[in-house]
Amino acid sequence: MIKSILITTDGSPLAELALDNGIALAKSLAAKVTVLIVEPVFPHFMIDVGFVKSAEFDIGVKALSKKTLESAAARAAAAGVACETLAVSSDNVHQAIIDIASSKRCDLIVMASHGRGGASAVVLGSQTLKVLTHSKIPVLVYR
Repeated sequence: MIKSILITTDGSPLAELALDNGIALAKSLAAKVTVLIVEPVFPHFMIDVGFVKSAEFDIGVKALSKKTLESAAARAAAAGVACETLAVSSDNVHQAIIDIASSKRCDLIVMASHGRGGASAVVLGSQTLKVLTHSKIPVLVYR
């Protein structure tokens, strides 16, 4: 029986769809949700480039996380679903997702098939595939 669901998001449109569907699933199962955003770590190889400073990067990431998680909490509340929100910083996104799901004793991980693209997608590869490959907890993927 599913009582606790971890929903990951990065604020992308597909992740937001997965969030809404994960909340709806939780409501139908009378389960609680934890909404997680894994914040990227400042890419230290860019320090010498000079476009963005580490502090500016961190402020932008934290602001986006806060906005995304506040929206998620409001949507869960509107649906009558108990919700905890959590932001963690990690350069090992898939492992952070798996670790949080385990520590929160989640019965299911809900995530999008892909999130934000660009250079990070090429460098990191598919986080969803990595979660699917390494998680011992069932994973529901939205496409």
